[in-house]
Formats: sequence, structure tokens, C-alpha cells
Amino acid sequence: MLEGSGILERPKSTVEEVFFRTEDARTLRLRRRPPASKDDLGPLLLVHGAGVRSNIFQPPRPGNIDEALSRAGFDVWNLDWRASIQQPPNEWTLDEAAVFDYPAAVATILEHTGAYTLKALVHCQGSTSFMMSLVAGLLPQVTTVVSNAVSLHPVVPGPARLKALYAVPALGRFLPYLNPQWGISAPSGWPQVFDFYVRATRHECNNPVCKWSSFTFGSGAPTLWRHENLTADVHEWLKGEFAHVPMTFFRQMSRCIAAGHLVSTGRLNDILPASVVERPPRTDARVVLLAGQFNACFLPASQARTYDFLDRHAPGRHGCYELAGYGHLDVFIGKDAPNAVFPLIIDELSRG
Repeated sequence: MLEGSGILERPKSTVEEVFFRTEDARTLRLRRRPPASKDDLGPLLLVHGAGVRSNIFQPPRPGNIDEALSRAGFDVWNLDWRASIQQPPNEWTLDEAAVFDYPAAVATILEHTGAYTLKALVHCQGSTSFMMSLVAGLLPQVTTVVSNAVSLHPVVPGPARLKALYAVPALGRFLPYLNPQWGISAPSGWPQVFDFYVRATRHECNNPVCKWSSFTFGSGAPTLWRHENLTADVHEWLKGEFAHVPMTFFRQMSRCIAAGHLVSTGRLNDILPASVVERPPRTDARVVLLAGQFNACFLPASQARTYDFLDRHAPGRHGCYELAGYGHLDVFIGKDAPNAVFPLIIDELSRG
């Protein structure tokens, strides 16, 4: 059982596990899936979003993204960073992940593989925090990044913006975390109050964690995927893949949404700029941005604005795609994603 979450562990896979320490003394995990072909495309780092874990890339169906990347010839390293529900609940911020988690993860991978560079596939808040690290110049070994959903410019639907700017400060006075597992078993007090509200106002499906994830991360019905893109088995499996997210993150993201771009907390100003747009990106990496057409968590404009920012500083180097028919996480876990989305990801990562 995961500490602090009440989630039953899935059976251990045969994938190699590598643990490492960050400079702020946190132990994190990488899971390595070696290339399953004669091609050698080098190491590739996968980074999940907030309130989930690296398992989120491995729904119960054949042909998941890490398997597809391994078959293509990548040495796949799936990171559980400090936002992972594999970790005990902790009040993390994007800044801490940017400064401590990714440089250490990259150094660990390069040490184990003997490679000098690597590529990355990053999603949601794994993307925002990773991109914050990248443009600050903390990841010079990274040559290519494929980012899904949001990176440097979070743009959300109107109701979600109001929620971020006004409801988040109020919620933070009552709760240090939000936890979609409260849809299954809410502790007494405010969690039960909010669970009653979620059950009373959300009727898009009968999966309580699905409803809670929508409440936690935005305003859509649902927010993180289109139901028609998921199989029934995957929709049910999601009950075990969402848990604690700290209000420290939501407060920072609220400030980012208000600013129109990522801003730091100010606690690591000697390493991170106050704003990601105050200076040119300190990286030579090529960045490819993906945005689901129907993303109800972060609008496609999020990635379009980041593309414009990057393109101003390196014209013609980067890429941006809107994925027709997709939302947020269904880009990876959707039933047709292996045929509709994965080839694009693999093609972009395979480029020099």
C-alpha cells in the first residue's frame, strides 16, 4: 500500500529500478525499460504530471507509450519525481522539482548509460517543472523535449481560471492537500464536505476518482480526458492512479495563471529567474509541443504561446501540434493513442 494514500500497489514489474538522492535529500525512483530493438536511440526520460505516478503511462492494455518507445530503440527511464503519489505527501513546488529533481535524474541516467546526452517526454506539471529547469539552463545535456498539454504558459478555461484565482486561496485555509482518493474514502471534516459537493455537482460518470480528478485539476466534465477515448477497463483502473496534491503547488500555479506564464516562488532566486519569460531560454534543446484539441485542463493556447516564445528566440527550430479529438491525459492512455498519437511522438524524438 502506498504510504499516505490508501492505494493498493500494483504487482512489481521486471523493469529495473534505480533510486537516487537529490541535493535536498529526497530519494526518488527511476524505472528503466531497455531498448527492445537493434536500434540504439539513446536514453529517454519520461516525466508524469501532478498527483499521479510513473504508472500513469502504463494503463491495463498492450502497447503503452514506454513499450512503444522501447520497441523503437529508446532506453526508457520513467521518473517518479517529488510530485509522485509513490512519495509520502509533501508540499512540493515547481521550483524544487526544477532545481533538485531533474538535474539529479539526468545525471543518474547518464552515469548508468555512459551517454553524454538524453531526450525527454514530459507531461503536464512534469512538463512545467521540467521546462522551468530547461530554460533556466540547468539541463544542458537534454537535446530534445516533447511536451504534452502545458509548458511555460498555462492557459485555462474561464471557470478554471476563476477557481484558481479565487477558490484556491480559500481552500488553502482549510486543507493542505486535495486528494481524489477522497471520492472512495473521505476523512471526516472538510474532505467529507468537499466530497459531498463533488458528488452533488458532477454527474459525468459513476467513477468517484474520475469526478474528483476533474474537481481537483479544473472545471471540465471530465477535465483530464474524453470518456469516449477510454476503454471501460482503463477508466476503472484510474481509480488507483490519482492521490494527494499539495496546495503549495496550486498556489504557485494560480500565480502562474494570473501572470500568463510560469513564475517562481522566489525561494530559489539564486538559481531560477522570477519569470520564465524575463530572459531568453538558456538551452539549445529542440522542443516539440503537443496539445489536445479538447483539453479541458489547459487550453491548446498554452502550448501555442510557448511555441511563439521559443520560436522568437530560435526561429524554425521547434514544433507544435494540436491533436484532433484528444484531451489531456488520453493522449497517452486513450484506446486509439498507440496508432493516432504515438507515431508522432516517436518520429519527433527520433530526429537528431
